[in-house]
Amino acid sequence: MIRKLASGEYRLYSRKVNPKTGKRRNLGTFKSRAAAHCDEP
Repeated sequence: MIRKLASGEYRLYSRKVNPKTGKRRNLGTFKSRAAAHCDEP
């Protein structure tokens, strides 16, 4: 799952929710949506 940040960067989150935190795991931040999309599993 890719989300756009306020800084204009894109962050890749895991598809599954972490049971401990109830949130998704951050898998990295990218300058462009295309770069984030290439690394998506």
